[in-house]
Amino acid sequence: MAQAYVTDTGNGGPEPEPSGSGLRGRLAALRKDPGIWRRGIVTAAVAVLIALVMVFHATLPNDVGNLGSLIETFLPWLAVPIAVLLVIGLVRKSATALIALLLPSVIWVHLFGGLVTDKSGAGGNLMVATHNVDADNLDPRGTAAAMAKSGADVLALTELKASAVPLYEAGLAGTYKYHAVEGTVGVWSKYPLSSSKPVDIKLGWTRAMRTTVDTPYGQVATYIAHLPSVRVKLNAGFTANQRDNSAGALGAALAGEPLKKVLLLGDLNGTMNDRALSEVTSQMRSTQGAAGDGFGFSWPAQFPMARIDQIMVRGITPEASWTLGRTGSDHLPIAARLTVRP
Repeated sequence: MAQAYVTDTGNGGPEPEPSGSGLRGRLAALRKDPGIWRRGIVTAAVAVLIALVMVFHATLPNDVGNLGSLIETFLPWLAVPIAVLLVIGLVRKSATALIALLLPSVIWVHLFGGLVTDKSGAGGNLMVATHNVDADNLDPRGTAAAMAKSGADVLALTELKASAVPLYEAGLAGTYKYHAVEGTVGVWSKYPLSSSKPVDIKLGWTRAMRTTVDTPYGQVATYIAHLPSVRVKLNAGFTANQRDNSAGALGAALAGEPLKKVLLLGDLNGTMNDRALSEVTSQMRSTQGAAGDGFGFSWPAQFPMARIDQIMVRGITPEASWTLGRTGSDHLPIAARLTVRP
């Protein structure tokens, strides 16, 4: 039987491992592995497909099931399949897959890397908040109490159930001297309100309104809107046509606003990536994108996956944007600190 020997190097220890073992040896073995380039072709192809989706998402067709809008709603979550493909590439020791994954990774960082960092500042002279309180909210009193403690100077509530409106009015009366409700949306303010009226977003009932907030820094045209909900159905895909029509009507109202300082608060049932909201997003600035801390996902409250609640401005400077604590609603409240210049 062959015997293994460990020779002494003369300094009290065994000889070092041969150059063929250890990390250097493993790398050398990988370089000599003929399958390192052949393995992972499918993984590499999927990586390239994800990269193409991120680059050309605006051209994806909406004719069938509003596929483009559906993908755009959850576009940041493409980081998950990228991470899964990375693990597969590492496990399979595929150079082809790992190199291909550089493409979607770089594109994702370009598109969303800025949202990961905290861009909030310390300035601001007006704090605003908005919350879809949920018509089925079992604790409207508790929700009102939580929003009264938010610190917001201007608070917008959407999905107000008619029978719950008196509860919100009572719960917020001690904090906000002024308020106006139109249909299922309302605004509460520490500053005087004037010219409050419904905004027609082509639904047949009122889910949007406009008011003027007379802040110490000048008048701010304030819009509160709750665009129609969207649904994902097996037989129809992403049903969003009604939402899209209402977005167009809201965009037209914003375009015709005579005041230079404009604020939009509410549940738009869509993200800033969704091309269906372009008539709104093209003329308003998202506070989360400009001054947010992270992605600021607001729905669903149990495990937020998308920011469909929005605070947007025109002629006003965003300083900070964040989500507030959970209430009895299926949405998280969101808030922003703004600078309104006279």
